[in-house]
Amino acid sequence: MTQSTFDVFSLWKEIYNKTESAWHDAIQETLEKKSFAESLGQIQSQYVQFQELVNKMTESYLKQTNIPSRDEIANVASLIIDVDSKIDQLEDEIDEKEERLVKEMDALKKSVSSLEKKLDKVIELLNKSIESIADSNATVAATANKTVSK
Repeated sequence: MTQSTFDVFSLWKEIYNKTESAWHDAIQETLEKKSFAESLGQIQSQYVQFQELVNKMTESYLKQTNIPSRDEIANVASLIIDVDSKIDQLEDEIDEKEERLVKEMDALKKSVSSLEKKLDKVIELLNKSIESIADSNATVAATANKTVSK
């Protein structure tokens, strides 16, 4: 007994190839017509008009209900971003000035410390000079007393 097998896939492929070429030709012919392009242009024009109408109605509704529109929210967001960037810039400037002030204060502390040491030496030398003058005066007075008493 011979069995004939029925190949469904080859049948499917054959149907596809025949219908695909027919549909391709019909669609291609439709796309090439000037009337099709004109109707597509009219549909697009009507869609744009409809979209403008919806936008105007939405904007009017939002104004009446006191709700901000996308543009207004975007504007506020832009302003917030600008303020945020300015704050960041100011923070950076403050940090730079703080670092500079800390360095200047450290240098000033060293300078004051050095001046204190120098002033301490000056005071010490002045005290020694005063003691020396006092000793000299005492010696001169004692010598003068001895001379006068003799």
